[in-house]
Amino acid sequence: MNQDKTTGAGGATAHPRRSCLYMPGSNERALEKGKTLAADVLIFDLEDSVAVDAKAGARDRVCAALAGGARELVVRVNGLDTPWGADDIAAAASAGASAVLLPKVTSAADIIAAGNALEGTGTAARLWAMMETARGILDAPALAGAHGRLDLFAMGLEDFAKELHADNAAPRTAMLYALERVVLVARAFGLGVLDGVYPAFTDDSGFAAACAQGRALGFDGKQLIHPRQVAAANAAFAPSAEDVAEARRLIAAFDAARATGAGVAVLDGKMVEALHVATARTLIAYAEAIAARD
Repeated sequence: MNQDKTTGAGGATAHPRRSCLYMPGSNERALEKGKTLAADVLIFDLEDSVAVDAKAGARDRVCAALAGGARELVVRVNGLDTPWGADDIAAAASAGASAVLLPKVTSAADIIAAGNALEGTGTAARLWAMMETARGILDAPALAGAHGRLDLFAMGLEDFAKELHADNAAPRTAMLYALERVVLVARAFGLGVLDGVYPAFTDDSGFAAACAQGRALGFDGKQLIHPRQVAAANAAFAPSAEDVAEARRLIAAFDAARATGAGVAVLDGKMVEALHVATARTLIAYAEAIAARD
C-alpha cells in the first residue's frame, strides 16, 4: 500500500501534487495552453526560463494568467538578491498565486525574508523553497522552522549536482543522501515535498523509473518540464485501485475485530493495528481528493 499522504502545516490531506509543471513566464502561448493540461500544479517560471531583458514583461503575463480554479497556481520568482525578486513576490501574491517558489535557498534568513515579504502583501499565499544548494540542504531543519508561511520543499537537483560536481543521472546514487534528508525534514515539519525534474522528456521509460524511485523515497509528486510527462506522473504518484481496495479491506477487518472487543485484527496473515487503519484512511482520502481534482 502507498505511503501516508498527509502533508501541509495543518496535517490535513494535501491538495494532490503528483504533477507540477513548469511553464515559462515569457511564453504567452504556453501560459494559455497550461489551462487545458491535467497537471495538478502549474508553476509559472520567472527565473531560469526568462531572459534578463524579458523579466518585467514576463511578470505581467504571469500575473494575468493567475486565475482561480481547483488546482494550485505557483510562481517561481527571482531571488531576493536580484533586482526583480521583491516585485515578483508582491505581484504574484497580489494577483492570486497559491504560493511563490523561492529559488536557490541557502539559509533561514532567505526563508524569513521571503515569508515576511508575503506577510506584507496581506494575502494567504504560501512559500515554497527550492532545495538546490549544499548549504540549503545541510541546513534544511533550520529552513523548515524559519517561517510559518513555508509550505513545501522542491528539489532542484540540476543546480545541486553542478555545485557538488556530482552525477545526477539515474539511478541518482550521488543524490540519495540529499533526497532522503529533504524528505525526512519535510515530514518532520509537516511540509510537502517534490522530487526534481527529469530533463530527458522524451525518455518515457527513464521517466517512469525516476517517478517510481521518487514515490518509493516518499515524495508527494514530481516537478515536470514538459506536458508529455503529466499523465505518467499522475499515475505514478496516485494510489492504484488495488491500493484503495486493500485499504478498505484493512479498515473493514479492523472494524470487525473491534466489534468483538479485540484491539487488533488479522488480515491475510498480517497484524492490523490502529496505526495501519490511520494510514489506510489517509490513503483513501487522498484518492478521493485526486478523483475530485480529475
